[in-house]
Amino acid sequence: MSDRFALTGARIFDGDDWHDKAALVVRDGLVESIVLAGAIPSDVRKVETGGGMLAPGFVDLQVNGGGGVMLNDHPDVASIETICRAHAPFGTTALLPTLITDTPDITAAAVAAGAEAAQQKVPGFLGLHLEGPHLSVARKGAHDPALIRPMTDADQAMLVAARKNLPVLLTTIAPESVEPARVSALAEAGIVVSVGHSDTGYVKARAFAGAGATLVTHLFNAMSQIGNREPGLAGAAIDTGALFAGIIADGIHVDPATMAIALRAKQGPGKIVLVTDAMATIGTDMTSFTLNGRTIYRKDGSLRLADGTLAGADLDMISAVRFVHRIVGLDLSEALRMASLYPAQALGQSHRLGRFANGTAADIVALSDDLNVEGVWIGGTKVFALGATLR
Repeated sequence: MSDRFALTGARIFDGDDWHDKAALVVRDGLVESIVLAGAIPSDVRKVETGGGMLAPGFVDLQVNGGGGVMLNDHPDVASIETICRAHAPFGTTALLPTLITDTPDITAAAVAAGAEAAQQKVPGFLGLHLEGPHLSVARKGAHDPALIRPMTDADQAMLVAARKNLPVLLTTIAPESVEPARVSALAEAGIVVSVGHSDTGYVKARAFAGAGATLVTHLFNAMSQIGNREPGLAGAAIDTGALFAGIIADGIHVDPATMAIALRAKQGPGKIVLVTDAMATIGTDMTSFTLNGRTIYRKDGSLRLADGTLAGADLDMISAVRFVHRIVGLDLSEALRMASLYPAQALGQSHRLGRFANGTAADIVALSDDLNVEGVWIGGTKVFALGATLR
């Protein structure tokens, strides 16, 4: 029997426009339509939201951990489930569990776990992000330099094979460790290639975009910066229309003024998208954890190695939305697009994610007027309700 219901009582943002005095109709896990509240078919079950707003669920391209778990430490389906579940209360309905530079064995285990999670249809699992190991030691950030290495034929073949078993595969590479021809081969195989953790210059970064790279990983962090005579990777990300770029909007990784400048300057159609770069701390009160055998400390809103190096972020998606809206000054519609529609576009998934239209996934976040998450649906199933325990 068909499962059909209508969410009523809230303003609805469909990814482009706002709808007042309307209802969002869901059928069998997909959006059916947005109709006037007085025009809901009589056979449709009504679900009152109590006000606030409904928006497309958030899509996060870079999630290293959550719920006390790091994918690197436990590359299995149970960890993927835990990570997805930990981020749902913050509005994230689709994410890429992210493996930071590690050994070939750990990478293989993560790929196998991702394939199994896809088969099991784990709620919130969108695919994998392999961040490394083919990066630049000069811009390693918190990645273990002993594990960074150039891409080989075997590495390329592994990625191409992995993509066949994953709905989405994103990999972050640096031009210092990967040749343009390999980028083209990966892109042709349906892999989303992102440039990051690189000291490369503007010209070479643009060449890699021409070879098939479509994304830049955490803009301004772990990359060559904009200079007066060398625009660097950061400049290429902003100035190259085809490139999307992730940004960590916590006020620690990027200054709000720098963020505002980049948003004003970004050439399209590629957009700047919100990413959390979240670690195991999300959804927990833990004060430290380990990565590649090194302790990372949680303090004052940031995560750092003992030497002070930033190591991911203590950030969730709704906090990032609030930050770019309230601190950077973006219109709420644009802030929501940065968390949903634009990342979906960056992955080639906007036909089913990041907006409400007939046939898109019923991935929904219910927000209060002050931007707190009050309810979350993934594929039409409610997975979070404020003040309630859902099993």
